[in-house]
Amino acid sequence: MITLLLIVLIAITSIVAFKNNQVLTKGWFSPYDINKFGQYQRFITHIFLHASWEHLIFNLLTFYFFGMFVERHFNYLFGKYANVIYILEFFIIGIIATLPSYFKNKNNPYYRAVGASGAISGILFTSILIYPTNKIYIMFIPIGIPGYIFGILYLTFSYYMSKHGKDFVSHDVHFYGAIAGFIFPLFLKPTLFINFLNQIM
Repeated sequence: MITLLLIVLIAITSIVAFKNNQVLTKGWFSPYDINKFGQYQRFITHIFLHASWEHLIFNLLTFYFFGMFVERHFNYLFGKYANVIYILEFFIIGIIATLPSYFKNKNNPYYRAVGASGAISGILFTSILIYPTNKIYIMFIPIGIPGYIFGILYLTFSYYMSKHGKDFVSHDVHFYGAIAGFIFPLFLKPTLFINFLNQIM
């Protein structure tokens, strides 16, 4: 039930911030404020805020489908420690995903970001590590793409857009969150990589 609890918390805080600009400004990811004023809580608080209804709904739907899958498998893989590990993964990945943006923009007072995209990208890629041949469906494309192929396309697109994109989306957060989500479980269960390769082969 951790996934559902996080979804409810993120939805509530995001909706409150839609109506209360103070909540938004106190919680958004601002590398400048973290660097200059030591507001390290922003590494976490931005995860609970979103820029729009579309942003919120898309993120939470993605989190629901892949988060529920990963949470169930963590119960099998890690037993009584599963919930703690799952929560730690979500927030650690959320922080790691923003570190490159932090170092790049820590002296830029105009940089702002919100959203759980980095953490959710990590959960998505944990699901790919666990079940790489699972079909992933993209909107308007009726054919499912095997997870490991989708992962390659996702990383390629995110990396390219982080260098060349002009759409105000934090593609670098998606990229580094995805990488972190694939690697994190391997520190605790290295055999997952053997299982990953065996499924692909």
